[in-house]
Amino acid sequence: MNKTPSIQELFGSFFRLGLTAFGGPAMVAQIRKTAVGKKEWLSDASFRDGVALCQMVPGATAMQAAAYVGLRSRGIGGAAASFIGFGLPACILMLILSALYARAHALPAVVSVFSGLQVVVVAIVAHAAFTFGKTWLKEWRGVLIALAAAVMFGFGVHPIGVILIAGLCGLGFYHRQTFPAAAASGDRKRYSLKPLPVILLITALAFVLLFLFQRQFFDLAFLMTKVDLFAFGGGFSSLPLMFNEVVHVRAWMDSLTFLDGIALGQVTPGPIVITATFIGYLQYGLPGGVIATVFIFLPSFLMVAGTVPYYDRLRSSPWFNRALRGILYSFVGLLLSVTIRFGLNVPWDIIRIILAGGTFAALFFNVKLIYPVIAGIAVSLLLL
Repeated sequence: MNKTPSIQELFGSFFRLGLTAFGGPAMVAQIRKTAVGKKEWLSDASFRDGVALCQMVPGATAMQAAAYVGLRSRGIGGAAASFIGFGLPACILMLILSALYARAHALPAVVSVFSGLQVVVVAIVAHAAFTFGKTWLKEWRGVLIALAAAVMFGFGVHPIGVILIAGLCGLGFYHRQTFPAAAASGDRKRYSLKPLPVILLITALAFVLLFLFQRQFFDLAFLMTKVDLFAFGGGFSSLPLMFNEVVHVRAWMDSLTFLDGIALGQVTPGPIVITATFIGYLQYGLPGGVIATVFIFLPSFLMVAGTVPYYDRLRSSPWFNRALRGILYSFVGLLLSVTIRFGLNVPWDIIRIILAGGTFAALFFNVKLIYPVIAGIAVSLLLL
């Protein structure tokens, strides 16, 4: 019989996990160690079901896994406690770093640090594209969708358009593909979803109030919601859409500043989409940073809470799986295109090439992400 934690225990446990949540999806293993092994809140079968669900719906996988554990253990209240506790350390630290960046980014030492970290970010995104490609691209149809996505994005097609076209390609290319029937879930704890409509109503009311009285905050909240809703495959898949909207469509910052935001996101624990906090802060100060953070994560929370009861049916749907396959393939191409765009903005020299190659190699051999970031900072201060 699995144990039932209190709301306070869920928040405290996930807050402590969030303090060391470097590496994004790699933290899923640490969540499992806590929730299944140490605390015995869930069975291993139920946790595996949750991870599979989090990979099927858009959003940051580790954040969603935290919400899933809380939901299965204590319902919507537990999901909120786990989700907020896990993300809060990264949010607070990113707000502090964003404030410092806004005041000190022109100092020579800071410029040197970020000139190196920008190279590290290019290597991190390139490694994400490589890893996703190795995992997902198993046959020619997937490669074709990925290459088409890269070309379309490279020629200015909006990322949402690319994703939708890829989904249609998945429906067409795999129209004869069948999927095995869903197995029974591991846990069947009873919990109430009654608070969920209240959260949805409050969210809708917040959008209406922002639209009526603070239109700039409404635009920011709507943008971050849109980014999260199309982030199939985890946090890295949000980068092409976020980059396109922030740099090209709205011109809130240039490409190198966006790279700086991603670099700061790698210094902090938590998912890469915490870059949204940086964007919101630089655009509208502390209120912007808070609003961007809330709305880059809220859709993920609602998605997990709302789909768990229908998970078995969802993962067995041939239509959903065919479209999802095409969408996941497209993110390989989008990440490849973003890697090229980022790389073109870096003034390459021999030191930067070595730093990028070393970072990629470290990630390839599963070195924790924080170490290449620290190395990049040291090299930047000494040599750039």
